[in-house]
Amino acid sequence: MGLNMHNKAARDALRRDVRHQRNALSSAEQVQFAHQAVQQLLPVITQGDFQRVAVYLTNDGELDTQPLINALWQHNIDVYLPRLHPFSRGNLIFLAYTPETTLITNKLKIKEPKLDITQMLLPHQLDMIVTPLVAFDAHGARMGMGGGYYDRTLANWQQQGKPLPVGYAHNCQQVDALSQAHWDVPLPMIVTPKQIFDFSQ
Repeated sequence: MGLNMHNKAARDALRRDVRHQRNALSSAEQVQFAHQAVQQLLPVITQGDFQRVAVYLTNDGELDTQPLINALWQHNIDVYLPRLHPFSRGNLIFLAYTPETTLITNKLKIKEPKLDITQMLLPHQLDMIVTPLVAFDAHGARMGMGGGYYDRTLANWQQQGKPLPVGYAHNCQQVDALSQAHWDVPLPMIVTPKQIFDFSQ
């Protein structure tokens, strides 16, 4: 137990450190990096013919997804947002997102679409999920906020062949190495403003 507690303390400390680094970025840097990241990811989406793409809404200094969302709308690609499952705790559902979508703030203080099951897709119906993360390493290991929402959502993506999970992060969020628990889902691709890390080969 002592080892696990130490590991948790180390992960929590790493989370704090990386979140501090990304929150220290200036507004101008955030804007610049967001547009650079779109230039990296958009060709992957359009050339791969991904038609249904889930994207998170930015929170807590994360790489801003609004320029990406705008670009997807301009290319007539359907955009979906995660929403906390209304009765299955710890899980996500995905709802269509357009400029007219009504957003509400959930218990995690993150904006999400108002529940409308006519706009809902299950994860395996999506082509790609752009995932937030706190930290990543050069092997595709991802550290989230600790809630496990995306690990649960993506647990079966390889068996089903979709959706392709793509991490989206600032370069300052890369760390040397992350210890992985058995439930952690490694990412086949991580996109940053400066480069694409492709671990699928």
